[in-house]
Amino acid sequence: MFEVYITKAAKYLPNEAVTNDEMESYLGLINDSVSKARRIILRNNKIVSRYYAIDKEGKSTHNNAELTKNAITNLFDENFTPQDMEVLSCGTSTPDVFLPSHAAMVHGLLKNKSVELNSSSGVCCAGMNSLKYGFLSVKSGNSNNAVCTGSEKVSSWFLSHKYTPEVSNLKTLEELPIIAFKKDFLRWMLSDGSGAFLLENKPRGPISLKIEWMEAFSYAYELETCMYAGGDKLESGEIKAWSDYSPEEWLNESVFSIKQDVKLLDEFILSKGAESMGIAMTKNNITADQVDYFIPHVSSHFFVEGLKKSLEENNVGMADEKWFMNLARVGNVGSASIYLAVEELMNSGKLKIGDRILLSVPESGRFSFAYAYLTVC
Repeated sequence: MFEVYITKAAKYLPNEAVTNDEMESYLGLINDSVSKARRIILRNNKIVSRYYAIDKEGKSTHNNAELTKNAITNLFDENFTPQDMEVLSCGTSTPDVFLPSHAAMVHGLLKNKSVELNSSSGVCCAGMNSLKYGFLSVKSGNSNNAVCTGSEKVSSWFLSHKYTPEVSNLKTLEELPIIAFKKDFLRWMLSDGSGAFLLENKPRGPISLKIEWMEAFSYAYELETCMYAGGDKLESGEIKAWSDYSPEEWLNESVFSIKQDVKLLDEFILSKGAESMGIAMTKNNITADQVDYFIPHVSSHFFVEGLKKSLEENNVGMADEKWFMNLARVGNVGSASIYLAVEELMNSGKLKIGDRILLSVPESGRFSFAYAYLTVC
């Protein structure tokens, strides 16, 4: 078995940062009305800027594969060229197409050579699952290196005209033409971008991050779906797939919109996260004293104090000075968020040889959690 190191991290955030007051000028007004939920959600999540791969006319400036390819390109230098790549592992919640895979579409843009591909789907853990595939490939000796990515292109999902058929249908039914909070909520939470890591079996450069271990957990066996797209939730808690709806229903019920059951989220995301993190740390014989930087992917600052309390209750509390987050500056970019945070810290000049970093990524899809423990070398 080989040691595995993140030897370089890169990112790509499209266009200029978008402020809170500019959001609806990009996403548009649903039913020509300002969202009543927007200010409340933004006040709670404390995000002040984010990036969109669309212009103010709603036209795409980049697709997801292009965002990913641009982050990967920023990994290349005289020591690692496109021809040196052996494995490409890409994670996303929002691929451009159902088929082919996201990794295949990214590879098509790179135009380098034949490589092994992996595509990880899901929600926020898709990026960590992508990383774990690369980690295991290098660790096992299957490859000398792997490029792993997390990316999202969600802005075009949230354009106001995508909800027009549903609003029209509600008017026809003489109901209030207001889309459900479970759909409107995420319009003010999520944004676009990509991050990429180069994994190798030897350290190089000023610093590298040795991946000591990775752990993953799922509570889908006991909890129902919380965040979903391409279907809708029935009263039973089961998900009815898009393929079981008529084309008319796809539009009238916004079946392909991204939705979240916020009550379920509030009930389980913190408790299951703290529980699984405690299990991961115990299994690998580390304590909070052996963590110098704690990088949690938190979807909203609304959850930060609750997460601190839950971690304390599970005996894995982290001191405030150990927390590193960039949510307010870059937004919630789903599977890319952990990549963007690590990239910023790795290139900040703050890290010292021997520093230890714990990554924590929750996924509300059906409550999955992923962790990684890194050492600066």
